[in-house]
This record gives sequence, C-alpha cells and structure tokens, in this order.
Amino acid sequence: MIPYGKQDISDDDMEAVARVLRSDFLTQGPIVPQFEAALAEICGAAYGVAVNSATSALHIAVASLGLGEGDLMWTSPITFVASANCGRYCGADVDFVDIDPETFNMCPQALAAKLERAIASGRLPKVIVPVHMGGQSAAMREIADLCRPHGIRIVEDASHAVGGSYEDSPVGSCQYSDITIFSFHPVKIVTTAEGGMAMTNDAALAGKMSRLRSHGITRDEGEMTHASDGPWYYQQIELGLNYRMTELQAALGLSQLKRLAAFVDRRNALADRYDRLLTDLPLRLPGRQAATRSAFHLYIIRLDDPDQHSTVFENLRARGIGVNLHYIPVHLQPYYRQFGFGPGDFPAAEDYYARAISIPLYAGLTDADQDVVVAALTDILTSEPT
Repeated sequence: MIPYGKQDISDDDMEAVARVLRSDFLTQGPIVPQFEAALAEICGAAYGVAVNSATSALHIAVASLGLGEGDLMWTSPITFVASANCGRYCGADVDFVDIDPETFNMCPQALAAKLERAIASGRLPKVIVPVHMGGQSAAMREIADLCRPHGIRIVEDASHAVGGSYEDSPVGSCQYSDITIFSFHPVKIVTTAEGGMAMTNDAALAGKMSRLRSHGITRDEGEMTHASDGPWYYQQIELGLNYRMTELQAALGLSQLKRLAAFVDRRNALADRYDRLLTDLPLRLPGRQAATRSAFHLYIIRLDDPDQHSTVFENLRARGIGVNLHYIPVHLQPYYRQFGFGPGDFPAAEDYYARAISIPLYAGLTDADQDVVVAALTDILTSEPT
C-alpha cells in the first residue's frame, strides 16, 4: 500500500530522542524551550508555545483570546473537527464561512457577505479561525482587512502549513493574525509523534497560553497575588489544563526542523510533477494563489464527475493506493447538526466533499511510486465502464 502520508524518521532523529532518554529530564526540561525558539526563529514570530497536540494549541489559543459562553466563533467547514471544537470547548457558539472552490480555504467574498449579515443582526464573531487547507495559506490579508475593523481576533489554523509562506513571509509570522497554530502529527510536514505549537507576537498571549497548558500555574512572582513563600513556591492563578509537550517529542521536532526546508521542497516538486502528469485527466487540480507557497501537506484532486467519487476511491484503494478524503464538512457531522446545520448551508464545501480525493504525497514518496498512483488514476478514469 502506498499511503497518502507518512513520517520520515532519520537516524539523527532517533539519536536525538535517545539522548533525552539518557538525560535527567523526560518532561519540563530544556529541549521544549529550544524547540519553541527554533521554530519561532524560522517563522519570524516572537514566541512559540509547544503543546501535546494542535487540538490543544487551538483550545488554549481561543481561550487566551477570551472566547467563552455567549461568544461566537467562525471557521471553515472544510477542516478537521478540531478547528470548530476548540470554540465549543470554551462554551462559544460556532458557525462557518464557505470555502473558495479553487483553494479550499475560507472564501473572502463569503466572509464579507457573512459579516454584512452579522453587522445587520448585531452579532459578530469574537474569534475567526481560517484554515490553511492542504498546506496553502488562506487569503490572510483580505481576511484581516475584513475582521480587524470590527475587533475580531484571528487564529490561523496552519496545522497543514508549517514551512509554507504567504506574501514572502513564513506562515507562522502572525503578520495578519493574533496566533498561528501548527500540528506535528506523523503525517504532517514535520513530526513530534503527537504535538502542536502556537506562535504569537504578543507577550501577554504567550504568557497566558503557557499558563493554560500547565494547569494555570505560574512561578513568576510578578504574576502572583503576594510575595513568594520561597524557591519552591508556585500559584495557580487560573483554571488551566495539562497540555504540556514532553522532552522526547520536542527532541524529535527539533531534529526534524533541520530538514523542514528539504521536506517542503520535495513536496512541492512532487506536487508540480502531479500537475504535469494529471493535467489531461477528467479532474481538477488543486488551485494555487500567487501570493503563497504551499507546504503541500495534501495533494487534493476533485473529480469532474461526482457520480464517480466512490468508485474511483474504492478502486484506488483496491490497487494499493492509500487515498483518503480530507474532510467531511464539519457542519454535516451529527454533533453540529443538532445546532441546526444541514445540507445546503455551505454549497461550495458540500460540492468539494462530493468530488475530493487526497492522493499520496509525502517527502519520501518516490517518482516511481508516484508513477504507480498516476497510472492507476489514469486507468480508472479513462477505462470504458463495463
């Protein structure tokens, strides 16, 4: 089976983890801060806050922005459910903005129209979470221009996009957002096995997220309600969680960052090759914005004929091609339907779902394996039906 995604673990990665196992700290040691600083430098951000998953990072991000009961959060319907669930964890209502059918990201025109309606109704979102679907940045300048005049805070869900760029700046610089989130799940660009990080340029937000990931506890006397009782002393000053990243995870991530640029270059080379090899088939290739360089976590094709969707998907898997579908529109999940969402609410997202297939793309994919994928797709899509 050729998987749709796969981690790339080197001997250096394994030795980095082994060094931690031989060290004095398996958690809450020096490696997590080193990992945070290294990625912040790559992204051009002031601060990184590492946690045990991107879901955790999303949660502490929106919580640090004060999202809570009675508030409203908007995100994209084409994403993993965590992009929406983070708002529900805080007790907020969640709504969606339809996608651009070419980039699969939040559509600025749809956002503008939805904001007009929200202004008329008197209920604007407190936080908006654009998703960089597949590794390509959303149109962040347009989104920021629409949201900032209304005081709407912005969290970029860049779980797919570490190593990508937007307007010649690295994704994660937070030029057009308050916070940017990355994921280090094994099939992402770089991995910590499980893990995530929140980037920000705001010292107060970085401090808030750092406390929230560790029980709401501080050892900073400047944040305490009274002078420290001694060198052992700490205070819980708010209700936090245990979302800490381990030293083992951070060591793997720090080692992987050395190959981040090479991973993204290889993914882009494979995507360019797919573009050339698939151009004559009855399908649509992923659209690219001129202002972006995608990290290409995913390469998503859309079939011209949605009636072929299940057949093509099943036939590819039967031939050992580990395709997947990213994602089922969140508003159609049973949990969200209970809030009144249903078919027809976000037409572009639903049309995408009827046609989309993620085909194999990862740094270790060989040209020969890619040729197998292309040959299988070509055979399935050009064979006469029996």
